Amino acid sequence: MKLSFALLLSATMLAGCATTGQSAADTGAAAPVAAVPAAKPAYGTFGFDDAGMDRGVQPGDNFYNYASGTWARTTPIPADKSNYGAFNILSDLSEARTREILDGVATDANSKIGVAYASYLDRAAIDAKGLAPVQPLLGKIKTTPKAGYSALIGELSTMGVRGPLNAGVGQDDKNPDAYIFGIYQGGLNLPDRDYYLSKDAKLAEARAAYQVHVAKLLTLAGEPDAAARAKAIVDFETAIAQVSWTRVDSRDATKTYNKMTLAELQTLAPGIDFTAMLKAGGASNIADVVVAQPSAVAGIAKLVRAAPIGVLRDQLIYNTLRSFADVLPKPLDDEQFAFYGTTLAGTPQQEERWKRAVQFTSGALDDEVSKLYVAKYFPPETKAAADTLVKNVIASMNTRIDQLEWMAPETKVKAHAKLAAFVPKIGYPDRWKDYAGLQIVAGDAFGNNVRASQFQTAYQVAKLGKPVERWEWGMTPMTVNAYANFGMVEIVFPAAILQPPFFDPAADPAVNYGGIGAVIGHELSHHFDDQGAKYDATGTLSDWWTPQDVKNFTALTGKVIAQYDAYEPLPGMHVKGALTLGENMADLAGLTVAYDAYKKSLNGQAAPVIDGFTGDQRFYLGWAQVWRRNYREATLRQRLLTDPHSPSEQRTAIVRNMEPWYGAFQPKPGEKLYLAPSERLKVW
Repeated sequence: MKLSFALLLSATMLAGCATTGQSAADTGAAAPVAAVPAAKPAYGTFGFDDAGMDRGVQPGDNFYNYASGTWARTTPIPADKSNYGAFNILSDLSEARTREILDGVATDANSKIGVAYASYLDRAAIDAKGLAPVQPLLGKIKTTPKAGYSALIGELSTMGVRGPLNAGVGQDDKNPDAYIFGIYQGGLNLPDRDYYLSKDAKLAEARAAYQVHVAKLLTLAGEPDAAARAKAIVDFETAIAQVSWTRVDSRDATKTYNKMTLAELQTLAPGIDFTAMLKAGGASNIADVVVAQPSAVAGIAKLVRAAPIGVLRDQLIYNTLRSFADVLPKPLDDEQFAFYGTTLAGTPQQEERWKRAVQFTSGALDDEVSKLYVAKYFPPETKAAADTLVKNVIASMNTRIDQLEWMAPETKVKAHAKLAAFVPKIGYPDRWKDYAGLQIVAGDAFGNNVRASQFQTAYQVAKLGKPVERWEWGMTPMTVNAYANFGMVEIVFPAAILQPPFFDPAADPAVNYGGIGAVIGHELSHHFDDQGAKYDATGTLSDWWTPQDVKNFTALTGKVIAQYDAYEPLPGMHVKGALTLGENMADLAGLTVAYDAYKKSLNGQAAPVIDGFTGDQRFYLGWAQVWRRNYREATLRQRLLTDPHSPSEQRTAIVRNMEPWYGAFQPKPGEKLYLAPSERLKVW
């Protein structure tokens, strides 16, 4: 039930499986790639924005600033964004393109996506209705007795309203051909348990601001005694935070796979009636579940049992208002953004309504929007070129496996088998979901939101007892991201990321391999990182490494953790090496195998020098370019606590472990990034 989202942090589309890359991997041959771009690339003369460099910085001191320092200094963060970089530039492009598609059907009464989009855009109609659309739901919450609480949180979950626990249907880690129901800790409305428990002054300020915000939202909904009720909600959530697992423990695939019968779960956590909760959520006759954090689930259930019904109701009232704020009167929407957007993320201005309408429609009717998008914006030539890159990177990974000193020969055989089983998915799926059962009503933004959530929930629950839908995607083609799915043994690259600066068919191959090639390698290597390596060639969570392999690998990962623990992006706040381990490992391996693939693609020929840059220099500049990103301080603080990815400057700095980088840029001892040969991380 694990997805490793490798690039950012990021709903489902049409499924197009590309080839597994087995033939290229078997032969080790690299498909030819042109040495010089045939047409003008989007950036610079060879695919890299050299105007964004700061040549006054030594590469060995700060490679990020050397490659992107001028860009970073001269590029403001737009007022409606918490951070800004290559991902945002492409996301803006995807949204603008999707808007054009939706604007074209916005007046078509027969188009579900058009009606959904137009209804969300109609702020005047939403404001005119006031709180009337949500009042029946709030009334039900206020009158539900303690005995009905478990069923209530199950019913609300189908509408996208969170309760003290999270739940959902996913692939069974130990039986990847089947689906199973999962139960997870929940109940926190701040980004992480540390926001409730830490003594850090900035987090304490955020905690106090959260309580004020809860009171404001309750007041705007006409609720009396809002201040006292808000404090009780925060106190309840603080108690939940105290029993919740850390993010480090929660990313452990072994610790979080705890299969038990529903009866065993009920014994573990008697404070919640799980049969009633699941039935109200549409999942009847559940025999087995996977409980991700057993002690936390038990602790939360105990807190629920002890809590007054008024506090439990009030948290659900707040959660309901939070969930639907964007389709309720503007004052609630504004207050919601003021806290989550401005206070927590530092973003001064909310996005224009049309952008949010695009996001809502693309989530509610994802495949309906996606099939129009890819037909217009993803040419077959781009898919074919990306397929070639994927095959070359897989071939290089195969070669790397043979060179590993820390992996036993018998394990290498299994590793090759896993690599041969890979399914790369490029651009978009090859099937679409059917939305015939989803009712979209003109002028009913609130109702459309509720029904879309209920439709998606019912769709997922209906999978139980059926074969796994291997054609499905976990992201839309419009998403600028990529991911590795351990249970599916697949790597997935949506159409929107296969664009400059990540991938440009007109760019120099070195830049493409340093950009999208390293992203491909990153996703590929996730299947062999500290968690992905726990899944075998069939996608089953199992022990297929020898004990000595595990011991050797753990020693190496310990060094990766230590290197990243030393980074301090904000005064007093370091990167969490254990939290970011999987992504840092994937960057290390991905860039390594992408470099090998680039060199193979030259077929023994020397790379030309272009604008004074060697092929190796252009490769690493291509890597640095995709990680250009400016952060607001509040956002960076939040990411350091919650994001399994390191900040962009530290991701770029992975080059300090690459021998070819030293040859390309000649960093010297004493420079900040320089590492003695014995200190350079070598895993793959």
